[in-house]
Amino acid sequence: MSLRMILRILGLLLMLFSLTMMPPILISLLYADGLWDAFATAIAITVVTGALMFLPNRNARRELRTRDGFLIAVLFWSVLALFGSLPLMLTGTDALSITDAVFESFSGLTTTGATVITGIEFLPKSILYYRQQLQWLGGMGIVVLAVAILPTLGVGGMALYRTEIPGPLKDSKLTPRITETAKALWYIYASLTITCFLAYLAAGMDWFDALGHSFSTVAIGGFSTYDASIGYFDSAAIELICTGFLIISAMSFSLHFVAWRQRSVAHYFQDPEARFLLLFLSGLTVITVISLWLSGQYGTEMGLRHGFFEVVSIATTAGFAVADFSAWPGALPFLLFVAAFVGGCSGSTGGGMKVIRIILILKQGMREVMRLIHPNAVIAVKVGKVSVPDGIAQAVWGFFSAYVMLFFLMLVGVMATGVDQVTAWSSVASALNNLGPALGDASANYGDLPMAAKWILVVAMLLGRLEIFTVLVLFTPAFWRR
Repeated sequence: MSLRMILRILGLLLMLFSLTMMPPILISLLYADGLWDAFATAIAITVVTGALMFLPNRNARRELRTRDGFLIAVLFWSVLALFGSLPLMLTGTDALSITDAVFESFSGLTTTGATVITGIEFLPKSILYYRQQLQWLGGMGIVVLAVAILPTLGVGGMALYRTEIPGPLKDSKLTPRITETAKALWYIYASLTITCFLAYLAAGMDWFDALGHSFSTVAIGGFSTYDASIGYFDSAAIELICTGFLIISAMSFSLHFVAWRQRSVAHYFQDPEARFLLLFLSGLTVITVISLWLSGQYGTEMGLRHGFFEVVSIATTAGFAVADFSAWPGALPFLLFVAAFVGGCSGSTGGGMKVIRIILILKQGMREVMRLIHPNAVIAVKVGKVSVPDGIAQAVWGFFSAYVMLFFLMLVGVMATGVDQVTAWSSVASALNNLGPALGDASANYGDLPMAAKWILVVAMLLGRLEIFTVLVLFTPAFWRR
């Protein structure tokens, strides 16, 4: 492992990230909100820091290894989110504290969507835009973007790609070259964003709201330009567009790539993971809507609208809202939160544990039941017609064990700061699944939580975005041995 090479790449990526602060300057000048200098200062700090990392180490070159990829991914997401918080701390009367700014920045880049801000619609337009843009960049992953446009990473970019793309099956490439794969993913991502933007415009949003919400919809982020989220617009058409693009974005982008290449959608219904997601969302919608009708919470039309929207929004880990689902009757709030643990498909912008892992856990459970009946039988775990290697099956159980262990450790940590049990478990679950909304005292926003609790949740967001093992591997002695 070469520290100089890692610093060189971090410097490059940090200077690349500084470019993303230029569009908010244009927005600031367009709306004359007086904050262009805050972003200019943040750009200067970020560029200088990146240059100080890059220039002394510019000649440190060799192919990246998987071990280097883990360290760069964790360091870059941490450093990027810290520097991404600078504009939020430099905005005069609207400035956030260091803790709140870092929380908001991590929440945006990890597409969690949790916020510490109230009165969102009264924020300057440049800040509103910047929050939405953070989610869009984090959705597909700025590391994957870097692999696509920085040829200096060379073939070693695969080491970064594997640490960035979510899910247990990370070795498949859509194209022979990893840079072409990363570009293909970003072309699809940008195309979906533009299509979503045009759909929102057609449904009645103005261009600013349409752009901001298309960013957070395709990224499955959940940030909005209003406190009331999508509910502000009170439009069935906008809600339908939002749920449609959330479902599309929660599916593997490799399926979208095949659809683009083959000009066909048949493979969506043949893919076991996509089928499971659609059936899961359908079943959960039926349960939710019927429960809302029977409880008298809503009439027929509103029950269907709100039930369907909230199921898709929470289960895909977007976190958009048209109603306060935490006040819904019975076990519905808890049921929706449990659904968020499933999340999106592997290779999507969704959070959670990923659909493919849930499928494998269920199939392995059934295999163990069958082994009790037929002890000598050799039973393969299959997804569709493909047998899953035992190594991947064991890795899924390892991931699940680590997931549960970290969840309880952080739950105890948040409760130790004085937070009540309902708020603690829901906020930890929300952060770890990159969901956003929570129950209890955090149902409106996270602003009133203790400072220590917010830092624990920041760690949870990072763990969820990088799928736990990418972070945990750095704390093993074997990682640092030569």
